[in-house]
Amino acid sequence: MSKAIYLFISIMSINEIFCQDKAISTLQRGFAADKMPHAYVFAGVEGIGKFRTAREWAKLLLCKNQVTENGFADSCGLCQSCRLFEAGSHPDFSLIYKELLEFTKDNKDKKTPLDLAIDVIREFLIDKVSIRPTLSQRRVFIVSEAERLNASSQNAMLKVLEEPPEYCTIILLCTRMERLLPTTKSRCRIVRFLRIDQEMIIDQLKAMGLDEEKAQYFARLAHGSLGQGCQWAQLELADANLYQTKKELLSSLSTYKLADCLDLAGWLLDKSGKIAAVWADIENTTSKTDINRRAQKTLIQIIISALHDAMKINIAGPQSFINSDQKEQIKSIAERFSPEQSAGKIADAYKTMHWIESNVNEKLIFEQLLLNLVVSDTIKV
Repeated sequence: MSKAIYLFISIMSINEIFCQDKAISTLQRGFAADKMPHAYVFAGVEGIGKFRTAREWAKLLLCKNQVTENGFADSCGLCQSCRLFEAGSHPDFSLIYKELLEFTKDNKDKKTPLDLAIDVIREFLIDKVSIRPTLSQRRVFIVSEAERLNASSQNAMLKVLEEPPEYCTIILLCTRMERLLPTTKSRCRIVRFLRIDQEMIIDQLKAMGLDEEKAQYFARLAHGSLGQGCQWAQLELADANLYQTKKELLSSLSTYKLADCLDLAGWLLDKSGKIAAVWADIENTTSKTDINRRAQKTLIQIIISALHDAMKINIAGPQSFINSDQKEQIKSIAERFSPEQSAGKIADAYKTMHWIESNVNEKLIFEQLLLNLVVSDTIKV
């Protein structure tokens, strides 16, 4: 879900954050001791509650009538600050995300880039940090997808991170810590978020309306990301036919031959486009380029899951795996590849993910991925 939509979809409080007790406890200890850092990195995979926590933490910091009960601080939800925050119009709160590029001074007609552009950081963070709060005692900035900050953007932020005004709090949301410069990380308090238990994700997906079989599959595929599982559930409930596409894809892979490469690549491209079209209707403020990337990556994740299951069968024999609803197809794939070959092909598939991020032609990406599935050695492109 796009951050712009997701920010204000529901009214909640910080004590309702799902399964992130350790991260919340870290924040609460700092608040109770009045030793809160001026900058945080909320670190963890996508869809595990970093954004919701950052949102509620910002609301708490801005609240004019904070409530503490049994050592646990929360926003009151009733004061002017809380009401404006929930309405999306708090003057002392800023959400910074890459799609803001079109609202910068010199980039009105530019497409949303892959990186979080330095112009966005300058105009929506650096230039605004010095403005004193007008309603609350603090100003709070959340930087979404901080892993997309390139070196120039991060270097531009360093002075702000090192010497911010005393009223300023900056929260960077990051899924890949290795992409942050050491100088950036050293200036922030790192709060780590853990993956969500699979059974809890299954319960949530069933509550959304999925049947048991689909809920189990998407929960396993999500690998602890509640948000990712919920996105796929939304697609399924919106008739994107993602689950049926997955079943057809694994059936094709179980009997796949080199002569099938071009046809299967075309089929994947067509399915990716249809999934993206439904996704775009659900998240109509997210750029179409990003939606297309997500759809393509989802199909590749499905292929990776099949290869991973095949590798597990060859190593440990039949056991619980992601695609347990298609055991015969997974066994057929396992018969074709040794564990070492499966591992190599998984690595190739992850490289394909990087090509998607680099805007390589979609059809070529799928063709290369499928070629790598029928040869022993990776074909270089």
